[in-house]
Amino acid sequence: MPSRSILIVALAVVLGLVAVWLGNSYFTGVQQREVEIAEQNKLARIVVASQDLAFGAPLSSQNVRLINWPQGSVPVGAFTTVEEATRNRVALRPMVIGEPVLASRVSGTNARASISANLPAGQVAYTIQVSDVSGVGGFARPGDVVDILLTRNMPGQNVTAGDKMTDVVLHAIPLLGIDLVADENKSGPVYGKTATLQVSITDAQKLALASQVGILSLALRNVADKTPPVLATVLPRDLSAGRVLARAPGAPMLASTAGTSAPARPRIVRRAAPAPRPKAPAAPPSSTMTIIRGTNPTDYEVRHGR
Repeated sequence: MPSRSILIVALAVVLGLVAVWLGNSYFTGVQQREVEIAEQNKLARIVVASQDLAFGAPLSSQNVRLINWPQGSVPVGAFTTVEEATRNRVALRPMVIGEPVLASRVSGTNARASISANLPAGQVAYTIQVSDVSGVGGFARPGDVVDILLTRNMPGQNVTAGDKMTDVVLHAIPLLGIDLVADENKSGPVYGKTATLQVSITDAQKLALASQVGILSLALRNVADKTPPVLATVLPRDLSAGRVLARAPGAPMLASTAGTSAPARPRIVRRAAPAPRPKAPAAPPSSTMTIIRGTNPTDYEVRHGR
């Protein structure tokens, strides 16, 4: 019995070793065939995501793999080995299955999910203060495109606190994050007190100045909308649907609805001059006679022609 047990154990070990050898040979052969096919068809080997990757997800051999890729269209920054792509790196942007893993979309070897590594050349990240209302009610999320509005007091003398004006400071600006949230895949409203924007250094200077002279707010745009907007300063008088016409002192105020061709004018009705009244006929010439009775004089009119 002991010799039989030893024989069975030895046979199992041999079969296990054979299975391991066959498995290694198979996978090695598959990889070798893929390399040969790539060389024959002028294909390159690059690293892609083998599963969906979220922002900040560590890269490992479990979520990336090598595939053949046309050599003439290899993306800039693509990794050619799994070892290099997974060397203590994390995803800086969400990636889907089959998407190439690029150096611009992953962190350095310090495994720090830094936005600075994802900024294009000549661009900076600048943060402005927003509220639930000025931040588009929480519906502006990382990856969206926004316009920056500035509301401030009107310049000049004899202006009151209610004399405001609103301008579009910057147009079509990428939104990098709201507060500490930079994950583009985060669903639902994101409420925050700050918004981080991708701008040029000159635009960052504009935002720094604008934040000191007025209130900044965001306007969410359609990412696919490339139509250049018609920009204009909006004043309080532009808030009315109609416009008030100038009037003379004491005259009633007239208003015309926006979109009409010309303002309505009051119709002036001229009254005819009143006809002259007929003159009374002239009285015939007459004279006066005074008769004194005692001390009381009395005048009497004497008409001619009688």
